[in-house]
Amino acid sequence: MRVVAGSAGGIPLQVPKHAVRPTSDRVRESLFSVLGESVSEAKVLDLYAGAGALGIEALSRGAESAVFVEKHRPTSEFIRRNLEKARLEKIARIVVQEVDRFLNGATTTFDLVFADPPYAKSHEEESLAFKLLKNESLPNRLADSGVLILEAAHPSPEPDLERWDVRDHRQYGATAIWILQKK
Repeated sequence: MRVVAGSAGGIPLQVPKHAVRPTSDRVRESLFSVLGESVSEAKVLDLYAGAGALGIEALSRGAESAVFVEKHRPTSEFIRRNLEKARLEKIARIVVQEVDRFLNGATTTFDLVFADPPYAKSHEEESLAFKLLKNESLPNRLADSGVLILEAAHPSPEPDLERWDVRDHRQYGATAIWILQKK
C-alpha cells in the first residue's frame, strides 16, 4: 500500500496487520480521479481513519488540512507514523475518539469527509456506513458545497438517503463508493 500521487506519491504506508481494511491503491486512484480539483485546498475529515490512507492521499494531492478520527489508539499510531513518513504531519491532526462522539461534539466544517467504516459481518447486520448516514450531526460537519465519500461493501442494500443527494456512485470489485452531498 502506498500514496498514489501528489507530493508524497510513491511513499509506502504502514498498515496494521489486524482490524483494518485499507482502501486499495486502485480504488483510491479512481476515487481521487473522480474528485479532481475539489481536493486542492480542501479541509478534510477522515472518519474511521485506520492507517490514514484516504486523508494522507488528499493531503498529498494539495488538501489544506486533515483531521483523522480513529478510536483505536494503537491504530492511530500508524496514522502518525504515516504522516511523518509523508512529511504531512504539520497540516494534520489525529483525534482518538469514537466517530459518533466526535461528530456530535465538533463545530468545524469540512469540504471533504471520507468515511470508510468496518464492513458488516453479515447481510443481516446493518453496516456502520449506513448507520453513519443517520447521524444528525454529520450533515452539519460538511461545508455547503462539501461532499461525503462513503465506502461500503458491495453488494449491499441501498442506504437510507433521506438527508443526502447522490452525486456519484461507483463499484470497484467488493467495494462500493457513494459520493454524497447534503440536501
